[in-house]
Amino acid sequence: MEVKNNYNETLTNFASSIRKYFDLDYKHKTIEYIDKILEERKPKNVVTILFDGMGSNIIDKILSPDSFFIKHRIKPITTVFPATTVAATTTIQTGLNPVETGMLGWSMYFKEIDKTINVFPETEKGDIEEKQLKEAEEFKKKYMKTKTIVQDINKSEKYKAYKLFPFGENSYSNTDEMFARIEKICSEDGKKYIYAYDIEPDHSMHRQGTYCDEVKDIIKDRNEKVEQLCKNLHDTVIFVIADHGHITVENMVLKDYPDVVECLERNTSLEPRAVNFFIKQEKKEIFVELFNKYFGEDFDLWTKEEVINKKLFGDGEENTIFRSALGDYLAISKNNKTLLYEGDKEFLSQHAGYTDDEILVPLIVIEID
Repeated sequence: MEVKNNYNETLTNFASSIRKYFDLDYKHKTIEYIDKILEERKPKNVVTILFDGMGSNIIDKILSPDSFFIKHRIKPITTVFPATTVAATTTIQTGLNPVETGMLGWSMYFKEIDKTINVFPETEKGDIEEKQLKEAEEFKKKYMKTKTIVQDINKSEKYKAYKLFPFGENSYSNTDEMFARIEKICSEDGKKYIYAYDIEPDHSMHRQGTYCDEVKDIIKDRNEKVEQLCKNLHDTVIFVIADHGHITVENMVLKDYPDVVECLERNTSLEPRAVNFFIKQEKKEIFVELFNKYFGEDFDLWTKEEVINKKLFGDGEENTIFRSALGDYLAISKNNKTLLYEGDKEFLSQHAGYTDDEILVPLIVIEID
């Protein structure tokens, strides 16, 4: 089993190039051709727009070869592992790999509070009431490294930086507003960075399918709106990127395999296509045998030692909680299968597995005079 993510040309390296252009420190290699564009252009405005779930293979299947996104795509690059929003958007906002940030997946085992937590909403996995836990919030603040490029730029006071989100403080109400705000900020004086995040097409893909008509319309709409935005800007470089792709899935339910469930020490974590298992000490040998019997054709099973030694979550200084969050085994889907357990949602389309549809993201660059 080999690591498929190219950690010399992934979202981490792209973010490092952004950090370099704005005179910030960076811990990983930059991408030379991105550095060259920024150094030669020296744009007043650098804009990164992330469309959640808009993988490179997906736009190839939905957009025509002469579409704006396809024409301006330099190449597909890989996301980090796992191919999921918690890990990848934290990386692109910080310039750190998941091993460093500690943001490893949608749900994680927080050893200090002995609970498996859904990281973004700070709820316990499997809790029907979905009650936000103060101790989960405090754990994240204590251990996760999430200070962003935007925060670092503004702290330096040399340049300005802005974030645009559809939720939280100062959120935008729809993409028209998002694009209008990008245009307005770019018209202002001074060198600046803008990071804009859109929940689509990921939100619709999960619920309606990877290639449903609504998703096709969403991607075509974003393609047209970014093209129109670029006509209204000057002295700007826009990067359009995604955190991961998507794949139409076939869901399997772990409770249908009671002999496997009997081996579990606690709830599964990370993702249904990158499943983290904590196994009872006396059950480890039989767990491997049973897992390979039932799921070996669909998942590769990595030991904790393999995950660490092969630097699956990237290189860099290990976050304090990294090893305690890892289970004894990590199962990674190599086809369209998912493996659901307590608290996992059943979606039509998913990500976090190890197919090209999920790990390849487009690096789209628009240079505007």
